[in-house]
Amino acid sequence: MNVAEILGLAGMLLLVGSWVPQTWETLKRRKCPLNLEFILIYFIASSLLTVYAYYLRDWIFITLNGLAAFQSGVNLYVKLVHG
Repeated sequence: MNVAEILGLAGMLLLVGSWVPQTWETLKRRKCPLNLEFILIYFIASSLLTVYAYYLRDWIFITLNGLAAFQSGVNLYVKLVHG
């Protein structure tokens, strides 16, 4: 693993990790305080970027955007189902 990959991995972990407390709180309370439009746009963008990263075969960005899409998808689901 080279320096660029280490930096990318560190950035990925920090960015994905920033969603963990919000997602955990959303699941615990079954209520998502985030703006619906924000969550929807973030989910769509992360999903599209996951596909793009897959075509580039960039495992850091595949993982980053896949996990970001998953976590924002959880928040979106709770927002739509529970408010």
